[in-house]
Amino acid sequence: MDKCAQLYEGKAKKVFSTNQPDLVIVDYKDDATAFNGEKKGTILGKGVINNRMSNMLMQFLEKKGVPTHYVKELSERETIVKRVSIIPLEVIVRNLAAGSFSKRYGVEEGTPLKQPSLEFSYKNDDLGDPLINDYHILALGLATREELDIIATYAFKVNEFLKTYFLKLDIELVDFKLEFGKTADGKIVLADEISPDTCRFWDVHTHEKLDKDRFRRNLGGEVEAYKEVMRRLMGE
Repeated sequence: MDKCAQLYEGKAKKVFSTNQPDLVIVDYKDDATAFNGEKKGTILGKGVINNRMSNMLMQFLEKKGVPTHYVKELSERETIVKRVSIIPLEVIVRNLAAGSFSKRYGVEEGTPLKQPSLEFSYKNDDLGDPLINDYHILALGLATREELDIIATYAFKVNEFLKTYFLKLDIELVDFKLEFGKTADGKIVLADEISPDTCRFWDVHTHEKLDKDRFRRNLGGEVEAYKEVMRRLMGE
């Protein structure tokens, strides 16, 4: 398959067209950003880790009945995925209070929630990805009621499967962000990535942070944390 024109470059990935209109190639970068791009840096090798980890977890979720955009891994950094129209929502599932949730509601970080929570952010860098509720989403025409119900169902399924999966690796899935897209025929599928960039991972025993919070909070050890998640997940 031939890589053609670059269609998009985001904070963590580049997307290229191919000679097949329904497929694109995603190329993962080592660039790291936080706070809507206000903080920038590099985490050496994270593109490789995020690509391979996302692909492994996407395939796992496919087997569990969650449709994804994954097609084929081309190399350590490049993957063929289905071309989708991204629904402009960040879908956030939380199991423990952390980050903005703790700050917003005055809940101590690490407090277990009575049940997993689901929230949406409007995917818009210029506006700072503000929180948005179902009524606003429907009013703005960002998604239909049926689409939101499908997204919520898939998001909670992903949480159920991954929380159990990572617990076996002595990793607690604190919270995570998902994105969904629609294929040419209108089918909703899980897109983007699942990685230490998009998830909060804590060691079960030490509560050590194994994710991008190390970069956000100037804790250091980002490369080692990403590699540790990879090691536990893939034995590398």
